Amino acid sequence: PNKSKKVVEPIKKFELSKEYLERLQTGIAASDTAYILDSLDGVNVADIAAILDELETSESIYVLRLMEGQLAADIVIELYDTTLEKVLQELEIKEIASWIQLMDSDDGADIISLFSEKEREEVIAEIDDRIKLEQILELLRYEEDTAGGIMAKEFIRANKNWNVVQTINEIRRQAENVDKFYSIYVVNNKQQLLGRVSLKKIILSASETTIESIMEDEVISVPVYMDQEEVASLMRKYDLESVPVVNAKNKLVGRITVDDILDVVQEEAEEDIQAMAGVSADIEESDSVFTISKARLPWLLIGVIGGLMGAKLIGFFEGGLSKYLALASFIPLVAATGGNVGIQASSLIVQSLASKSAFDDTPWQRFFKGFLVALLNGLVLGIFVFLVVAYVYGFEPVFGITVGVALFCVVLLSSFMGTVTPLVLHHFGINPAIASGPFITTTNDLIGLAVYFGVAMLLLNL
Repeated sequence: PNKSKKVVEPIKKFELSKEYLERLQTGIAASDTAYILDSLDGVNVADIAAILDELETSESIYVLRLMEGQLAADIVIELYDTTLEKVLQELEIKEIASWIQLMDSDDGADIISLFSEKEREEVIAEIDDRIKLEQILELLRYEEDTAGGIMAKEFIRANKNWNVVQTINEIRRQAENVDKFYSIYVVNNKQQLLGRVSLKKIILSASETTIESIMEDEVISVPVYMDQEEVASLMRKYDLESVPVVNAKNKLVGRITVDDILDVVQEEAEEDIQAMAGVSADIEESDSVFTISKARLPWLLIGVIGGLMGAKLIGFFEGGLSKYLALASFIPLVAATGGNVGIQASSLIVQSLASKSAFDDTPWQRFFKGFLVALLNGLVLGIFVFLVVAYVYGFEPVFGITVGVALFCVVLLSSFMGTVTPLVLHHFGINPAIASGPFITTTNDLIGLAVYFGVAMLLLNL
């Protein structure tokens, strides 16, 4: 006889289109609940959040209120920061509290931290789940960019003295509040972390086997005060799906999962990109014109001031330029090459600083290696420019030598600036990515011009 096969429904693939968005907004305006729920049925929460990000705040709230509690809470977590803040401002305190109770503790703490002190107290007062409330309050004590600030309180632990049967029963009980778990953490009677044990070992072991006898005692953990970037680096290095968090007494207080670290990596990458682009604050495209301008203007002013200083510097050599007008033709070449070399050098240093490997070169080794690279590049570029200027453009050989030597010197000095600047910034606790932005470009432009005209004065007797 033919056996009927169970049909597994695929995950609903969703693509946001302008047509669907307009139809959804029409449904919201007409309070067409059936259409809204049917069109969103089976859609991933991240996709639903992306839809709400495109709607007006009142429309987003209308859709959220139609959703079942747990689904609504999951969607809220995925909302874009600016959308989330607008939505929270319009929601009732009781609604927010009810959704927070359905979130993981770290997500709930993130939501509460967005409120003012007064509003935070009001939300906390509405949370009925005392265990969840205690977990959230504990997380709020930690700095947001530390292991304690990004950890979750939901995890599964087992006492070292339990046998396999007791542990499985506890897993069933504790797993009600844990969506994902990769292993079981083993603790003693003081809740201090001793090791971890895999589910496979628990399942394959005899019923009376104690957890202590099958656990792995070499477990990587992080202290609550560790910077989130260091946690991300450690998890990436050891390819960890989760890492336990301990306090000063080695008591197990939480865990950090790979999805938390992905958020950290994204945040840090965005900060570095903005720093390299010369943006002095964390801004979003949806921010006001004034906010975006305020974040971008300082570095633009530095660039303008640098340009004015460059113009003044060129003015000092006006007499030489009148004698050798061709010198002006190669100013863009010198400035652009200096800027490119500086950015290349600083970007490599920033990348090596971010890796934080135990086998990284010392600052002096980095500097020496950068010098050798600059020496080789400078020689190649200088000789190439000399040949082009003297034999392709037809200038006097001494003029070609001048441009070639000047370019060689500019490459060396720009590489020096690009190497040293991020190391100095890093030493003083400043984001070294700033060195890859307008700061290094403007500085190298001025250095390049000064060196170019200095070499010209020596070799052309200006």
